[in-house]
Parts: sequence; structure tokens; C-alpha cells
Amino acid sequence: MAHKVERLKINYKTLEDFKRFKQYGQQELSMLEDLEANMIENDSESPFYGIYFGDKLVARMSLYQIQAKFDRYFDPPQDYLELWKLEVIPDYQGKGYGRTLVDFAKSFGLPVKTNGRVNSSDFWATMGFTPVTYEVERDRGENPFVWYPAGVKEQVH
Repeated sequence: MAHKVERLKINYKTLEDFKRFKQYGQQELSMLEDLEANMIENDSESPFYGIYFGDKLVARMSLYQIQAKFDRYFDPPQDYLELWKLEVIPDYQGKGYGRTLVDFAKSFGLPVKTNGRVNSSDFWATMGFTPVTYEVERDRGENPFVWYPAGVKEQVH
């Protein structure tokens, strides 16, 4: 069965759904504050994408487009996507939800960078991502994994 990825609306229901995810934190809390201050609309561009099972949000990620002038990972330097907070609720893991979200990110045809959580390197390897050559200045203790579309390779410093 194909899972459908959708851009999540920024509203109280979505934020309530987010509380079930382990990686609930600063980003969601600031959205909540913005909502309460009426700064953001239900239809404003959310960086979050997710998959529902019935009416339950079971998987999510955030995607940000980073401009080429800030690209320190890819050669040639270009706009790329930063993927954060990829998470599938435990009861739904192993059913292809994570893969569907990653494939959706790849479908934009831009390179993708993510920071793997501890013990997630097998998952990222399965998804076709490779660890970058660690660089202290740039990576600052992060553990970046990248996916290269055709014709793109690692930037050498």
C-alpha cells in the first residue's frame, strides 16, 4: 500500500499530533507561540511533511531549502535540502513510512543533507545516503549524511 506524503498544516491539531514524537522540541514550541500570537496562518508554508494512518499522524520530517551560497557540502555548490526530525512512531516503524518520506525528499532532485541520530547510520545507508568526510569547523559535532543526485559529488575543502 502506498503511503501519501502531505505538507502538514500549522494548527493546533498538528501541534497536538507532534507531542507523540520523541523529537518534540523548540521548533514546535515556537510554532505554538506563533499560533497563540496569531502570527501564523493555518495555510502558511510549513516545513513539515507527514504521513497519516487514518487520522493519526504516524511519520513526519521537516525539509528546508538551503541556498547555494551557503552550500559547504556539494560540488558543484547548489541549493540543497536539509532534512530534520525524520521520525516514525514506534508502532508504525518497519512499514516503509520512513522510506516514503526520504523518497519524497529525493523527488525534488536536489542534494539532501541530514544529521543522523545515534544508531541510525544503517537506515541512512539503506536509503542511499553516505557520511560526509567529517570537518570540525563545518560539522561541529554533527554527524551529517548526504544523498547525491546524478552529477553531484562531495565538496573538497
